[in-house]
Amino acid sequence: MPRDACRRLLSAFGLLSQTRKYASQSGRHTAAQQTGNLKPTKKLGLQNVSHIVAVTSAKGGVGKSTTAVNLAVAMATSLKLRVGLLDGDVHGPSLGKMMGLAGEPALSAGPQPLMLPKDNWRVRVMSFAFFAKEGQAVALRGPMVNNAFDKMAWGTDWGALDVLVLDMPPGTGDAQINLGQRVPLSGAIVVSTPQDIALLDAKRGVQLFQKLGVPLLGMVENMSYHQCSACGHKEHTFGEGGVTRTAEEYGLPVLGQIPLDISIRVRSDSGAPVVVSEPSGVCA
Repeated sequence: MPRDACRRLLSAFGLLSQTRKYASQSGRHTAAQQTGNLKPTKKLGLQNVSHIVAVTSAKGGVGKSTTAVNLAVAMATSLKLRVGLLDGDVHGPSLGKMMGLAGEPALSAGPQPLMLPKDNWRVRVMSFAFFAKEGQAVALRGPMVNNAFDKMAWGTDWGALDVLVLDMPPGTGDAQINLGQRVPLSGAIVVSTPQDIALLDAKRGVQLFQKLGVPLLGMVENMSYHQCSACGHKEHTFGEGGVTRTAEEYGLPVLGQIPLDISIRVRSDSGAPVVVSEPSGVCA
């Protein structure tokens, strides 16, 4: 499913025709190299990023980060695009573990160094998980959270990217408004389960981005159904058709439906996204 979703996403940006162009390119030009002696500004780290796509849910626990990770990895490995992945959830960072990465990032050379993103599965990653000990509470108030995000977004040498996937924090409060207003987003994808309770918050997320003037690219239904590994029977554990009805209500396409499958949980915990660890599986 992430492969199908990213193709629909790239079609909206006109990037599908560029996939072959970058397939054989292995060189990288850093932002510092491309700007010569210019002093780093707030936009320096992101100035060579073509598109920034937010993956949001407004509700925790619905698979937003899992979707963001597999979407980014699918674009990088299957379509050979230059992709970055930014963890916007400072209080609950999870992308480090899900991408199999840990430890503080290195710094670029120069009088005003930038952080160098970590790399795995052809994706450049930055997360607050690289700075916080595993299991340690991140007790930061709003202004400090915004400051931490600013340093990760604009203080990272992302280099030239076709797409930067931004994993948004859950909710519709200060952190989300800050990101929506200050990050130059090309669009947003809303993730939800088909359960009514989850859809209540998903609708709030849709309305927030509408108010912020951010284009909504579509919705992804996670935990759409569970298929018994023994008999093959499909059961809609969290309801059926909820995301489709909500998407129709707001005039949005449904980019894909992801089943409730144990392989997704196992691969996420092990840092091997399902789109690369089980590329021929139903979840990929």
